Amino acid sequence: MVLFWGVVLVAMVFAVAAVVVGREARRLDAVPPNPVFDIDDAVAWVADRLPYEVSAILSHGEVRQIIDLNLEYFRTRGVSGNGHTTEVEGPVVVGGAETVDYVLRRAGAVGAEFTAGQVHAVLEAQMGYLEAIGAAGPEAAEDP
Repeated sequence: MVLFWGVVLVAMVFAVAAVVVGREARRLDAVPPNPVFDIDDAVAWVADRLPYEVSAILSHGEVRQIIDLNLEYFRTRGVSGNGHTTEVEGPVVVGGAETVDYVLRRAGAVGAEFTAGQVHAVLEAQMGYLEAIGAAGPEAAEDP
């Protein structure tokens, strides 16, 4: 008789666990995953997608330096954060010559020398990485 109630108890625990796990799995499936930016993955991904004439000149360390400076620029514009900062109201647009100029200026300040073409190629590939991980969307449409 004890064996019977033991089996019933185990079956009830299993049933409750199955219901809870199933419910949580459905809940998590309905929520899109938060994109996570991993600098090492980003550097490797970007370096693999650079045009040959840029990848032949820049080391992975230099690609990382450009990405770091771009992330610094993003922080100054309120684009990136760790989830603990206040949200920026309205759309924030980054890209183009302003971003390249910022990276070139900051790189020069620390003694690194890159060309505008090299920085542009790295930033373009980095945007591809951000889109691939779901951290960035398509370019914003022009206001009518």
